[in-house]
Amino acid sequence: MISKLTIEYDGAGFAGWARQPDERTVQGELEGALRTILGEKATDGSPLGLTVAGRTDRGVHAWGQVASYSHEAVDPLRINGLIGPDVAVLSSEPAPPGFDARRDATSRTYCYRILARRTRSVFQRANAFWWPGPLDRDALLACAELIVGRHDFTAFTPNETEHMWFRCAVSRAEWKMDGELLEFWIESDMFLRHMNRVLVGTMVDVAAGIFTVEQFGELLEGRPRVEAGRTAPAHGLALAGVSYPEA
Repeated sequence: MISKLTIEYDGAGFAGWARQPDERTVQGELEGALRTILGEKATDGSPLGLTVAGRTDRGVHAWGQVASYSHEAVDPLRINGLIGPDVAVLSSEPAPPGFDARRDATSRTYCYRILARRTRSVFQRANAFWWPGPLDRDALLACAELIVGRHDFTAFTPNETEHMWFRCAVSRAEWKMDGELLEFWIESDMFLRHMNRVLVGTMVDVAAGIFTVEQFGELLEGRPRVEAGRTAPAHGLALAGVSYPEA
């Protein structure tokens, strides 16, 4: 028996998704609630554990995270009654036999928010990167167009990494601009560690005149990390959703 959870959370109070000793994590919070409710081990005899579609880092949010586990589905209201107010299970449902939230995902979509204005915001401080300086918005749009397709994203992930494969197939990369709030949306078959944050940070550097659009394009050919720009802060990033094959 496999169950599927759809989850949202504010990442500010968590040390990321993955369970860690002496740290508050999303996985730890949810597994603790499920153990309390179910009171037993998973069907394979191992301790109850969640498999997640995208392991978010410390401070990163989620609007549509997906996780799976080997046990019966539980009413979301029961789970939410045992966890903090900064995480919520939106749905809990039986999944097809063998369903794996990570392995079966065909793509993931992230959104990164920038607040581009001279003064800071009280209400956007926890979920948007405040940028008080000028930004060339046309340069942001031009960079996003270059990202679509299959590229080598070595320049956009830390040198110390467990990744063995750096080519990702990006099906969507675009900026949506509503006045002072800028949103970068990206969908890909896979993502490297910090990839979205370095992409956004480097695009900001292009829009601020530090790099050119042409130099940004060259980074997509597998250049070393040192040639790319800054890593944008975690609190501007959210996992927006996960796609799976149609039944």
